[in-house]
Amino acid sequence: MFTRRLPTLLPLTLVTIVLIGGSISPAAAHDDCDDRGNKVERFVTLPKPGPGFPEGIAADADGNIYVATFDFTQTNNLYVFRRDGRLKTTIPLPGAAPLGLAFSAAGDLYVADFGTGNVLKFVPPFTSSSTPAATFHVCDGAGSACALNAITFDAAGSLYVSDSFGGKVSKIALPAGAVSTFLSHEMLKPGSHGFPPFGANGLAFNAAGTHLFIANTADDRILKFEVATGKLTTFAESVNGADGIAFDHHGRLWVAANQADEVVALNSRGRVVERRGSFKGIDHDGAVKGLLFPASLVISRADIYVTNLALPLTPAEGDEPEEDVTTFTVSRIELD
Repeated sequence: MFTRRLPTLLPLTLVTIVLIGGSISPAAAHDDCDDRGNKVERFVTLPKPGPGFPEGIAADADGNIYVATFDFTQTNNLYVFRRDGRLKTTIPLPGAAPLGLAFSAAGDLYVADFGTGNVLKFVPPFTSSSTPAATFHVCDGAGSACALNAITFDAAGSLYVSDSFGGKVSKIALPAGAVSTFLSHEMLKPGSHGFPPFGANGLAFNAAGTHLFIANTADDRILKFEVATGKLTTFAESVNGADGIAFDHHGRLWVAANQADEVVALNSRGRVVERRGSFKGIDHDGAVKGLLFPASLVISRADIYVTNLALPLTPAEGDEPEEDVTTFTVSRIELD
């Protein structure tokens, strides 16, 4: 067990941050860590030695999966895995605490930096020597009560990034990069008693682009913002630790419920119509069986890929299974 409790660089109302490692191998080698009843299998294991706590995730047009670590004791990495689970390349992210990842229609990768309040742009080809081609400054970072988290794009190519502490969604008009506040609302804040203490988190536009859906992790809600009228309403309640979100081709909204150790699908009325995953314990190699603190998800081809953040949140010792995780993984879930 390792004790990586939340750093003091953030205000008391925060909670979060950590790290660790794992070893690369395709899912087929880890059937003992699968949750077949819920169609969950281990996709990849993060390399050891190296950073861990996989959080952000994205997929490119070829089906490669990009995973960012959220580690506050060593340099974070952006791992690129092929569809078969083999590691393609590792991109170091010195000085960054990456959370949300998303690809633009042009194939550029954007990374939300929780620590600095910047959005970083990377352009292909992606190699171990890749560095940001551009940096967009949104706020002064977690130390200033602004925490950049998830990223999404609208049909026009503008980027949107959530602020989990400030209760905002900012817009970056690309390619010029002008930054503005798209939405600010009390319903997007974490409040004083929510847990984990993150407000606005996962972002996703519906297919028509008429509504932006926003996860509020602290109060277990999915919110719905009507772009034309500026009206913000509650779409779904009681999604325990609502985190990353994404629409599938059926129009269902999938949500990573990070405190329920599952992902759920919501229909057009906000009703849960599917549940996938559960926590089945810790395997002999220190990896999660099933899901544990699923943070972010991405849909690629016919599968959902989910990061197992496995982050201990409380100051107590021995009260969370996340404390026993020493090998960090990404899970794959059959969609249809």
